[in-house]
Amino acid sequence: MNDLLTMAVVVSALHLAVPLIYPALGGLISERSGVMNIGLEGMMLVGAFTGTAFAYATGSPWLGLLAALAGGLLAGALLAVLCVTLRADQVVAATAINLLGAGLTAAFVPIVWNVDGTSPPVHKLTAWTVPLLADLPGIGVIFSSLTALDYGAFLAALAVWWVLFRTDAGLRLRACGESPEAADSAGVPVLRTRFLAVTMSGAFAAAGGVYLSLVSIGLFQASMTQGRGYLALAAMIFGKWRVWPALLACLLFGLADAVQLRLQIASTLFPSELLLALPYLLALLALATFVGRASAPAAVGRPFART
Repeated sequence: MNDLLTMAVVVSALHLAVPLIYPALGGLISERSGVMNIGLEGMMLVGAFTGTAFAYATGSPWLGLLAALAGGLLAGALLAVLCVTLRADQVVAATAINLLGAGLTAAFVPIVWNVDGTSPPVHKLTAWTVPLLADLPGIGVIFSSLTALDYGAFLAALAVWWVLFRTDAGLRLRACGESPEAADSAGVPVLRTRFLAVTMSGAFAAAGGVYLSLVSIGLFQASMTQGRGYLALAAMIFGKWRVWPALLACLLFGLADAVQLRLQIASTLFPSELLLALPYLLALLALATFVGRASAPAAVGRPFART
């Protein structure tokens, strides 16, 4: 058990949780506005591919990060056009985003790099060492192992919580997800609010995807997200569409992933396939246990049209 409680496992858990935190926040923003977003997986792949391609072309991971966010905004805007403007079925439209994200990114790898499946390595975002905090005994290793995207995930959670629950703009957005007709009668631009929320959710999801390519491994692989978009969605539902419980759920899934990686190294008692499935089994257990008690926004998944 001592091997499972080391600071290395804690750092690994944080690195594994961050790619879930960003899309979970994006999904929360979208669904709080009333648009169901199960397209997080495809948006993450768009961010991972775009960030890697631009980092490879420019030699700068920071330009790759900016390009990834722009790609995520475009993916989110496409979903917004389908769901908000054209009032398409939200589940079908988001599924199409997932299929497009997986298919197009895999198809463009040989076009861009002339290889199948995996891109050449690119420069990664380096860790930031926080003065003084990095010198603390025990926990100091955390503050010398995290990148700007790691710190940004927690700042983003704070910002999303503040905007959604402490500002008039957040109140209007939540009203669109609870009763768009009432919000519209009160003068809230429901369609525009939903469009912006879904578009922003794409940028958040792309940040989670580019984390995998420019922080975790330094290259792009086809389908490299491996279901993390759905894990982020599960964390959001497990957190009952609230910021801090969803953040804790992401950290829990990240810890489960870090533990299974350590168990694969330290123990031969468990089959590796079972260990790999541990985070997903935990997500299924959480949803089966708590989703019945969760209360989604009343109008989520319901198109709105002004009469």
